Amino acid sequence: MHQRLLHRLAATLLLAAASAPWSSACAQFAPPSGAPGSSVLTTPHVRAELLAHAPQGVAPGEPLWLGLSLTHQPGWHSYWKNPGDSGLPTTLDWVLPAGLDPGEIAWPLPGKIRVGTLTNYGYEGRVLLPVPVTVGSGFAPGPLAQDVHVRLHATWLVCSKECIPEAGEFTLQLPIKSSTALSAAAFEAAREAQPRAVDSSSVSDNQARLDGNALQIRVAGLPAALRGRTLDLFPETPATIAAADPWTQSWNGSLWTARLPLSEQRSSSNPTALPVVLAERTPENAQRPGYRAELQVLGAWPSPAPEVGVPPALGAALEANAARAAGLENVPAAAGSGASLPALTLALLGALLGGLILNLMPCVLPVLAIKVTGLARNARDRRARRADGVAYTAGVLLCFMALGALMLGLRAAGQAVGWGFQLQSPAMVAALAALFTLIALNLAGVFRFGQILPTSLASVQAQHPVADAFLGGVLAVAVASPCTAPFMGASLGLAATLPASQALAVFAALGLGLALPYLAASFAPGVARALPRPGAWMDILRKLMAFPMLATVVWLVWVLGQQSGIDGAGALLILLLGLGMLVWALALPGRARLWTGTAAGAVLALLVWAFAPHITNGAAPAAGESAASTGQNWQAWTPGAVQQTVASGRPVFVDFTAAWCITCQYNKKTTLANAAVLADLAAKNVALLRADWTRRDPAISAALTALGRSGVPVYVFYRPGRPPVVLTEVLRVNEVRSLIATL
Repeated sequence: MHQRLLHRLAATLLLAAASAPWSSACAQFAPPSGAPGSSVLTTPHVRAELLAHAPQGVAPGEPLWLGLSLTHQPGWHSYWKNPGDSGLPTTLDWVLPAGLDPGEIAWPLPGKIRVGTLTNYGYEGRVLLPVPVTVGSGFAPGPLAQDVHVRLHATWLVCSKECIPEAGEFTLQLPIKSSTALSAAAFEAAREAQPRAVDSSSVSDNQARLDGNALQIRVAGLPAALRGRTLDLFPETPATIAAADPWTQSWNGSLWTARLPLSEQRSSSNPTALPVVLAERTPENAQRPGYRAELQVLGAWPSPAPEVGVPPALGAALEANAARAAGLENVPAAAGSGASLPALTLALLGALLGGLILNLMPCVLPVLAIKVTGLARNARDRRARRADGVAYTAGVLLCFMALGALMLGLRAAGQAVGWGFQLQSPAMVAALAALFTLIALNLAGVFRFGQILPTSLASVQAQHPVADAFLGGVLAVAVASPCTAPFMGASLGLAATLPASQALAVFAALGLGLALPYLAASFAPGVARALPRPGAWMDILRKLMAFPMLATVVWLVWVLGQQSGIDGAGALLILLLGLGMLVWALALPGRARLWTGTAAGAVLALLVWAFAPHITNGAAPAAGESAASTGQNWQAWTPGAVQQTVASGRPVFVDFTAAWCITCQYNKKTTLANAAVLADLAAKNVALLRADWTRRDPAISAALTALGRSGVPVYVFYRPGRPPVVLTEVLRVNEVRSLIATL
């Protein structure tokens, strides 16, 4: 339902663009949750690929395996289910059709990887992590369905001498009735690499007896070929055995025994069973079979060590940061509880100031420049001038409140959305590009709306100039929405936690701030008198404003390229070319309009049929590519990466950004590229993480909410044992350097 609503809103936006020169979409939305990506992702350290094995097709009772293949660059590795002394296991989160039930990862036998004094359990070279999928009787794809759509969100930690958290979104189309077996050899090799259970007749002899700070274990039922051989042991339960400490082992006939030291950092619960994997020790973890035994734990576990993790002060700071960012200490924790009068007053004031500053943003200036011509046109008509200002303000206020209501409604429905969420949708980006192309062509004089619309619609602007001013306010909101001005972030973040009436008041204050300069100018006689008299300059200014509109189109094409790849951007350019040809043809006089317009309409329809799918279905740049393109010092943000890095004693700077955020791009090219700032960050060994919100990402949305924000840009310093610090939206070099000096 949500996805159908989004596409209908995008179509409505284009229809509104054709009815009036200043029409735009008041309804804005998040991207479709099912937008496909790619089955392959390549980072500087790993090539990850989603594979499938369904030799009999996808049907109840037939075998179906899915898996993530990781091919590591030389010297790099990822981790097993128990990473050992350090690291994190790979996680796979599946989105499958009803009736398909994924199981747990069938982990292949790992190897021991030594880094300095640490011993880790993981994989080098190539490994496939297979997952069995049960096709139940409830699987009903429909009579016309040909494929099954598989989606996977995977996270992994890849390490050499340094560790880099990485993640990827993968999709795959599986034919339902035909065989998928190209990866049969890889899945067979992964099956052979899975540890086998020891002889079940000896299960009762397998024990782990606690002896002080050590475990005395015994395993029976191992194959005769292993007797007398030195074995490697891999405990499946993390943080129980000290992986790097020396230990002893011996054979007593067919019984294998060992004494292993307990981990000093043991902080988990006291298990009554301890599953372990055993394999013959070979040089450089050469291929060998593994054997799994579940040991019954006898005796009492010693008291665990205090859990090592994120300092308590950091966790508490995350909860209180929303209040601190708003200048308050008692921000309500959940929507519906309401805010105190001082809190609400500060939020309204911040929104008002943020709206005022939005008028200085480059995305809003073209609209204001055109509104100036309206003031000049009505300089001697006080009533018309004031009506124009009130109608413009009403358009801004109502559109901001509608946008706020939609955002709050989607949040209440469980959607992780925030300010600027509409530009996370490739369909909406394409619709806005088409709208601004029409406006630019109209301003440049290529066509007039009266030439291509029925007379009843074409006369609306002339008969109802107030309606035209109202739509101008709507357009101002549309072009301002990608921007976040100072004071806006904290106010909008607080609005997400307030009851609907208070939250909408914050959005109304933001709209009032945006509209206030023009509203004041329309009521101040001196402003209108100071402008030149109506004349040729108005036509020149009108045509000049076509170029900022075209610049906005260029920017939107670039944004779409970040979301859907080069094919998506190219498809949008082709469609915009066809749209331009159509409006030119419809503006021709006489019979030429009929024949040329019909042909141009047919061409545009063909182009839409052929190229529109590339806009919404195009493959986004691989995760890691965007981070790599910003410089080697920046790494991609992933959930948990900040906490892990801070727990190791290293400060972290996170840039929450998006390609469609103009303020983000300005900061990235100025302050964040400043040589002195980069030198200070390097001197303090600050880890640099970039959270790219160009496409919808619930994990980033949750992180922003924890910081009391609902949009980007957001810049945060995390420091060991101290509260995080949220910087202003428009970064200044001195501000950043001063904070770095305190680390």
